[in-house]
Amino acid sequence: MAGKKILIVDDEPMFRTLMIQCLRPLVKEDVEFLTAEDGFIALKMANSEEPDLIFLDLMMPGMDGIEVCRLIKTNERLKHIQVVILTARKHPQDKEIGKLSGADKYLVKPFEPKDILQCAQEALGLLPASA
Repeated sequence: MAGKKILIVDDEPMFRTLMIQCLRPLVKEDVEFLTAEDGFIALKMANSEEPDLIFLDLMMPGMDGIEVCRLIKTNERLKHIQVVILTARKHPQDKEIGKLSGADKYLVKPFEPKDILQCAQEALGLLPASA
């Protein structure tokens, strides 16, 4: 079986690095990490790489995360990709907009690294035996 892919989309380089550190234990599960710094690149990578999971920021220059999510979830070829919105926006209406765009999950920054790892394990079907 080919390895799984996670695409991390955020306009902040340090945040992308932090996410990879949180998800580092998944390397032993043959998970590959991809990154994108804006929505346009994220959409291009979703089309070319077809990741299994996308962690997607909402607030980015150019195309925002809501539009990226909507375009992925309305594409027959890509709609199976799990999309987790990961943002500082925590108002109920933001969460509702995320849900309406097709996001599978909505998480708010700041977060606990273990929660990000668990979210990825669940989305990829890689839960440890003790869970």
